[in-house]
Amino acid sequence: MIRIGLIFLLLTMITVHPLMPQTENTTIIIGSKKFTENIILGDIVAHLAHDSGYEIRHRKQLGGTRILWKALTGGDIDIYPEYTGTIRKEIFHNQGLSGDTGLDAVLRRYGVSITPPLGFNNTYAIGVTRETAERLGLQTISDLKRYPQLVFGFTNEFMDRQDGWPGLRQHYRLPQQNVRGLDHDLAYRGIAAGSIDVIDMYSTDAEIKYYDLGTLTDDLGYFPDYEAVYLYRTDLTKKAPELVSLMTELAGQVSRSEMVEMNAAVKLEGETESSVAAAFVNNHFSRNVQSQTRGFRQRLWTTTKAHLFLVGISLGTAILLAIPLGIVAAKFSRLEKIILGTVGIIQTIPSLALLVFMIPLLGIGGPPAIVALFLYSLLPIVRNTYTGIHDIPIPIRQSAFALGLPWWMLLRRIELPLVSRSILAGIKTSAVINVGTATLGALIGAGGYGQPILTGIRLDNIGLILEGAIPAATLALLVQGLFDLSELVLVPKGLRLKAAKKAG
Repeated sequence: MIRIGLIFLLLTMITVHPLMPQTENTTIIIGSKKFTENIILGDIVAHLAHDSGYEIRHRKQLGGTRILWKALTGGDIDIYPEYTGTIRKEIFHNQGLSGDTGLDAVLRRYGVSITPPLGFNNTYAIGVTRETAERLGLQTISDLKRYPQLVFGFTNEFMDRQDGWPGLRQHYRLPQQNVRGLDHDLAYRGIAAGSIDVIDMYSTDAEIKYYDLGTLTDDLGYFPDYEAVYLYRTDLTKKAPELVSLMTELAGQVSRSEMVEMNAAVKLEGETESSVAAAFVNNHFSRNVQSQTRGFRQRLWTTTKAHLFLVGISLGTAILLAIPLGIVAAKFSRLEKIILGTVGIIQTIPSLALLVFMIPLLGIGGPPAIVALFLYSLLPIVRNTYTGIHDIPIPIRQSAFALGLPWWMLLRRIELPLVSRSILAGIKTSAVINVGTATLGALIGAGGYGQPILTGIRLDNIGLILEGAIPAATLALLVQGLFDLSELVLVPKGLRLKAAKKAG
């Protein structure tokens, strides 16, 4: 059984994978959040950096503010687009900053610098359909107090932000209780379908015009200005001074109308963020940069390699550790509850939370995803190994001891062969769980099949969603089939015949 774990590890480590750290001093790593505007702004810097001779890597769709901030201060990325209101109200909510003038000094304590504003204010807005606004007479956020029955659908990050729903509810004394957290892009579809009455929006979202939504006036002045800026590591001034100079030149060059048009080009007209960003750079900097569009086969090959890497390393390592842990739990009653209890508790931690917990320790990308997947793979293998050995009839053990077999020979020759089907069943369960959970790794830059799924959700593109979902499901079936075939080698023939008779 342990051979299977070694095989997984060897197969995935034969080729050096791009998820592993390979950063050189000349490589600029750019991060962006998982909404279109932020990715476009990231691609603008990526084009400028690449055209200036720097090696670049753009880690797109890295989840929320906290993930990007931790990645920046931890050195996993060099630059990412941010908004002044988010810096003051979310990142430094306990600093009591009253304006944007003191941001630079506070940021430098963390080894981070900030560019001048890019030229547009992408503030939060509360939106409703025009039909709802006219029917209920809604014009301001204060008007919502009259309708406690309204269903609110806010983005998951907005639900917990210091400048989000908790503060908004208190500031306006809103009585609504039916408040849901969901993905930003799904909220627009929800309000268009009528399942949600009120959503939070970014004021530069192209969907506002597309869905003909109305914006409620922030009559009590809750939301601050959210001027778009770039945050970058201060040491970039020595590492890439020309790029820092180019980012500074972007100050005031991105108007609100232009940003709305760029968002619409991606969200509504089907252009890529890279091509839209390239057009902006060529127009404003008189350059001739080209966006590189990867075909379906190339994208599938890249995501497949990344997914196999995550699954292979994590599952192989889990097999190597989980089987011995299951054996120890079955043989030593004092350790039984500790081992089974620990792996059981790990399994109850929400997968996304576990991924985020790993970031301060391991950064972003492949390593934290692998560790999280490894931990999730333990329980089925440990429990099946423990249960199989624990339930072996006592007379069998007594007969072996009567023949003078030492404990290790009993384990190797009798117990493990008898429970091989149970152990393989645990491994198959872990493998299927692992393949599915690995799609969440895209939220922290680990790549894999989750990347096209996230992009498809964001762009309302069923084809991209299926581009990740179908290969993930196929891989799960292939892995399960692989372990079914391995029974022919690892499970004694007598046990297979016995199981076949029972099934018949």
